[in-house]
Amino acid sequence: MQATPALYRVILPVPDIEAAARFYSRLFGTPGERVSPGRHYFDCGGTILACYDPAADTDGVGDGWRHHFNQYLYFSVDDLDGMLARVRDCGGTVDAPIETMPWGERMFYAKDPFGTPISFVDRRTLFRGGAADA
Repeated sequence: MQATPALYRVILPVPDIEAAARFYSRLFGTPGERVSPGRHYFDCGGTILACYDPAADTDGVGDGWRHHFNQYLYFSVDDLDGMLARVRDCGGTVDAPIETMPWGERMFYAKDPFGTPISFVDRRTLFRGGAADA
């Protein structure tokens, strides 16, 4: 029997790789790693967040990148209150204050400087499916 596939990398399209590297480096407290002119990788607990600027990699932008307004990248953190302050300090915007969802997660929604929806969840309250205590 084959093991369940493991998510190891997520591509985050960005219009400016330098600005993206600065924002996420400050936000995550790690420099990450430039792997090509248009790609900057951050190890997020075993899954790589790959900031990708197709123009900087000379790939062209094709039809462009489009995020749905509810297409969030979710990150779990130990200090949710501290991360909310850090998002603001790094130039992001907080869309909604910290709240507890009906499925039990304590979290908040934000956007990076490019308008990408990002969310942070208190690691102690992660919900990974199954019966929710509503």
